[in-house]
Amino acid sequence: MLKNKVILIIGGTAGFGKHVAMLAAQKGANLIIVGRNKEKLDSVKAELQQYGNQVEGHTLDVSKEEDLKKFFDSIGKIDHLVSTAGGFMGGGFLDAALETILKTIHDKLFINLRIARLAASHLKANGSMVFTAGSGGKPNNASGAIIGNDAIRTMVQGLAVEVAPRARINAVAPTWTRTSLYRDIPEEEVDQTQKLFSGMIPLGRTANISEVAMTYIFLMENSFITGQTIVVDGGLTLV
Repeated sequence: MLKNKVILIIGGTAGFGKHVAMLAAQKGANLIIVGRNKEKLDSVKAELQQYGNQVEGHTLDVSKEEDLKKFFDSIGKIDHLVSTAGGFMGGGFLDAALETILKTIHDKLFINLRIARLAASHLKANGSMVFTAGSGGKPNNASGAIIGNDAIRTMVQGLAVEVAPRARINAVAPTWTRTSLYRDIPEEEVDQTQKLFSGMIPLGRTANISEVAMTYIFLMENSFITGQTIVVDGGLTLV
């Protein structure tokens, strides 16, 4: 169902975004990949081209509003958009720096809202956008991230009504998953975090990247789902 579709993936050079791109390429999609690092972008682009599909690569810092606007002005119509924009944080409302909380909320909600507003006019009929929320944290230990994730859920609900019936808006909410997002953290610390989450998740382990990535594919392909946030957390939010 994605064969010859044009899919724009913001954050497509690493982590969930890269794996979504690989799965989409295997299904015959044409890709527009956006990343911040040109060297990494060129490497991923070459990797994806082995599937024989069209792959465009664009270096872009999506936090820069004017650059983001120029980028959307430069592209044509797309069938689907995937955004993994946004980061993570630790700390509660009192012990985390206020600047960290504000930046986390901004990067999660307002950057994605800006992306949605610009992308809306570029979506073909029956197209979709899939954003990235998150699950598994608590307000007292991931304050700004919790607000941002909840805001993404609210945003997709509103956007889904606004763009219907010509397009759909959804989100994926994974819990902690070992990805390149944690590349700057010592490996021993990442191992400890993975062990901690594995002990809390009812399925007894954390997800692999492909298990999360296939949820984005599902939301692009299923044309009767909109306004939803699918939680991919092994049952963590149930306990």
